Amino acid sequence: MTAGLGPGSAGGVSLDAPASARSPSRPHRPDPSIVLSSAYSRFVQRLRRRYAQELPLLPAGAPLRAHMTAAYAALQARGCVPGDALRIVRQLVLERLVVLDCDERCELPVVTAAVTQLAEFALDTACTVAFAELDAAHGMPLTPEGKRAQLWVVGMGKLGARELNVSSDIDLIYVYDQDGDTAGNAEGRGRLSNQEYFARAVKRIYALVGDTTEHGFVFRVDLALRPNGNSGPSVVSLDALEEYLQVQGREWERFAWLKSRVVAPAACIRDGSAQALRGVVLPFVFRKYLDYNVFESLRVLHRQIREQAARRSAGRPERANDVKLSRGGIREIEFIVQLLQVVRGGQFPELRTRPTLEGLQRVARAGLMPQETADALARAYVFLRQVEHRIQYLDDQQTHMLPVADEDLLWIAQTMGFADCCPFLTELDTHRELVAEEFDRLLGGHEKRCSGGSCKGGPRGLPAIDLHELLAELPPVFATRMQAWSEHPRILALKDETRARLRQLVRRTGQWLRETDEGGEPRPVEAALRWADWIEPLLRRESYLALLVERPVVQERLLRLLAAAKWPARYLLQHPGVIDELAGPHMLAGRFDAAEFEQELEARHASLRSTGEADEEALMSLLRRAHHAEVFRTLARDVDGRLTVEQVADDLSALADTVLRITARWCWPLVRNRHRETPQFAVIGYGKLGGKELGYGSDLDIVFVYEDDDERAAEVYAAYVRRLINWLTVKTREGDLFEIDTALRPNGNSGLLCTSFEAYEKYQLGRGSNTAWTWEHQAMTRARFVLGDPQLGERFDGVREAVITAARDREALRAEIIAMREKMRSAHPVKAGLFDFKHSPGGMIDAEFAVQYLVLSASATHPGLRPNLGNITLMHRAEEAGLLPPGVGTAAGKAYRELRRLQHRARLDETPTQLPVERVQALRDPMQALWSAVFDA
Repeated sequence: MTAGLGPGSAGGVSLDAPASARSPSRPHRPDPSIVLSSAYSRFVQRLRRRYAQELPLLPAGAPLRAHMTAAYAALQARGCVPGDALRIVRQLVLERLVVLDCDERCELPVVTAAVTQLAEFALDTACTVAFAELDAAHGMPLTPEGKRAQLWVVGMGKLGARELNVSSDIDLIYVYDQDGDTAGNAEGRGRLSNQEYFARAVKRIYALVGDTTEHGFVFRVDLALRPNGNSGPSVVSLDALEEYLQVQGREWERFAWLKSRVVAPAACIRDGSAQALRGVVLPFVFRKYLDYNVFESLRVLHRQIREQAARRSAGRPERANDVKLSRGGIREIEFIVQLLQVVRGGQFPELRTRPTLEGLQRVARAGLMPQETADALARAYVFLRQVEHRIQYLDDQQTHMLPVADEDLLWIAQTMGFADCCPFLTELDTHRELVAEEFDRLLGGHEKRCSGGSCKGGPRGLPAIDLHELLAELPPVFATRMQAWSEHPRILALKDETRARLRQLVRRTGQWLRETDEGGEPRPVEAALRWADWIEPLLRRESYLALLVERPVVQERLLRLLAAAKWPARYLLQHPGVIDELAGPHMLAGRFDAAEFEQELEARHASLRSTGEADEEALMSLLRRAHHAEVFRTLARDVDGRLTVEQVADDLSALADTVLRITARWCWPLVRNRHRETPQFAVIGYGKLGGKELGYGSDLDIVFVYEDDDERAAEVYAAYVRRLINWLTVKTREGDLFEIDTALRPNGNSGLLCTSFEAYEKYQLGRGSNTAWTWEHQAMTRARFVLGDPQLGERFDGVREAVITAARDREALRAEIIAMREKMRSAHPVKAGLFDFKHSPGGMIDAEFAVQYLVLSASATHPGLRPNLGNITLMHRAEEAGLLPPGVGTAAGKAYRELRRLQHRARLDETPTQLPVERVQALRDPMQALWSAVFDA
């Protein structure tokens, strides 16, 4: 087992597992007599000689902030000034960490947490000292409201992520909350602007923490990440920071701010005032849409780092062995995680986390990376960070390069658990090769790169030329469409980079058309034309072009989807953001999983709450994105032939149930004057929702009921239902969820929007003068309890059974249903010679009315007809019960299923749902036989 890798590392992922299968050998613990102790570190030797009397101030074991505070106080009691005391505490902490890491083989988080706590303690202490000195001279800084203005020390990079290494510098940005002036000293003099006050505070903090004295330094401090870099002021106001990020913020700064965190003063963290910074930072780092433009930005940043490393190692080969910046190093693991977080973190808040190891697990849980890859990268990260620490333990130098001295390299190998250097270097190379391969896979490392800053005109150095040169390569119909594009002012007005991306996508589309499908058939040019129809309105939304360029598999899957049917293109135009679903490796596999869907949404909800973003608009957008993505997955599986019509309906119905349940749960806490923690409330589904036969775009027939004796109940539940309907139907920038039809509630559109269950029960059972009509009892045959109070669900089932089993005059019932059927047929006339799948004689409505009659007239004596099991099953049961002649129910069921399939296919292809009668006569005959058996008997 590699030393230091044990259970519990990597955010809960066991790192005890064997190294990658590529590893030619397993590291092992050598004989203890071979292992060199922490005393080998030249740095440790020096500080043990220098601070022999102070070492006992820090107890053995992992250094905690409380230990640092106590040691600092003891040093001050001995007469140490604050700066000296902080530096000595730093030396004591480092000595303890070398022992823990090299001798006791502690886990990586023990080391990084201790160094991070040291930085937080030092900065908090420095703030206290600086503010006390400046307040005495100038008075405290005031806001326009007369309160104390606050300075926030923002930790970036590894400090923000609580991942500091043992010789790390700390990247800081200083921000204060409001402009104003100081109060002046005791004599009322010495007033400064808040900007000047905090600028002086920053200088004093640097002197306390960053200056090198006879006791060394506490941390090297780097302010280069602040707005405008080294040319910018040392401290900025919150308003100035917000303006900078909105107007001038660059793509690479989004990666930097991803890990930002206020680390001091501790009082601002405790009282929550520092949270104001997140409202400025989050919209800058995380876009509302899937942001694939950052791929190229990260490539440029990474290339600059590589080139800088290459210049640094020029003529000095030993400098090329950098475990942080060289190929397959720590930085590439960090970039992998940060890229996936920045691309998707706007829509998926559960991806927002600072630590690299936790980020790896989150992207794996989100399906953005195989779990085994995340675990392998986690093992590599821990290994490389532990090597990095040992390099730095040698001389307390901020370096990441393996030493060239044989004895130094041997010491690192042995403290990592290896007998000698060879197996250590083999393991190191294995991890770095895995990291490099994953990095190149994500960033497209196999494709040609431009170098030396020579990239111009487009991504990856593509020349920004017009589309004319491609026309000869394209099939004639597609070439004609592209000819129109190449001359269109809108296309010509695109940026060079955008036009280069478009050119690449057109070329790929032409290549796809020239190939054949799995069966050897030519690919349909209609797919390319539908692709052009889809992409044309989105050309100025560069993120979609970037997505297709960065993910060739998405473009291929998109073309296959568009080749299968027309309706997917329309859905994609309405909801273009779902296109990224095609990138998932399991897009076409499986079925809708309600529990998983609900769990993911609740996790995102919790993430939004934790950052203060869980307002109504954000939650409605979250629901819409998740719903549209799941519908698109079902659609893709459907047109790919992986689902039957019944399975599509089941999945869409289960999705609607789940969205309704989540929406109802999230809306209730927002209702004013609510009088209980959970509502005594239920949603009853009718029609296609009740029968679990929803299609794409189906509306929901719903009735809302409640059972609550509180005197405010009617008002509260009416407000609740109005809010619920608004959440489901209002169109936001993400679209809407469903159209809601409540016409089946008691007394229809003139009735109450939300009815007491007692009133609903009386209406349905005919108790009193206000009773349901026969057509409403027909609807009850397909009704079901969808969500709400389980007791109300049981009571509804009782009401439904009482309604459908009630004694009826069969002849009167037959006459009413036939009359209703004729009324519907008159409202949907069909031309002579044509057959409408739904409305013509022998169509699906005939079968549904026949089943409803059988249920209402015979379920009292035939219990098998009572459950809401769907028309086909009920036809079979009616035949088994002797209510239909032998074979009639079976044949009608088959015909009904086929008519549903034909209707479904026609809607996907956007073709008429009417055909010449002779083409469907074989389906019409068994349906008419069913009608005759039921109504002409």
